Amino acid sequence: MADTKQADETADAKQAAKAERTAGRLAKRISAFAGRHGGAEGQIAYIGERGARIVLVGEDGGWGDLVAPSVAVAEQAVGKAGITVHEAFDGEFAAKVRTGPYEWTRMAGIQVGGPKND
Repeated sequence: MADTKQADETADAKQAAKAERTAGRLAKRISAFAGRHGGAEGQIAYIGERGARIVLVGEDGGWGDLVAPSVAVAEQAVGKAGITVHEAFDGEFAAKVRTGPYEWTRMAGIQVGGPKND
């Protein structure tokens, strides 16, 4: 029984180390985004088995997103990056997003004269 406990602890330690490395990589990407956009704020959304989506909005209105393997890793990443995190993507936070022609054609498509999806 002791061998099983030791194996479980080793597996848990490896999993925690992997999560730490993943959070560190995500934090670097978040910090790079913030640097390019004059700062950033974010919001974390659970997306099921895929994990969690980190939506980033720069001070200049630029936006992007990243996917983390879990909400815990996403929270750890934004904490390391030191950005403000919002509970919901609404209000003043959502109003900061600036979209361009690419987003309009991708989101609205045919409805506003975008490319036809054959």
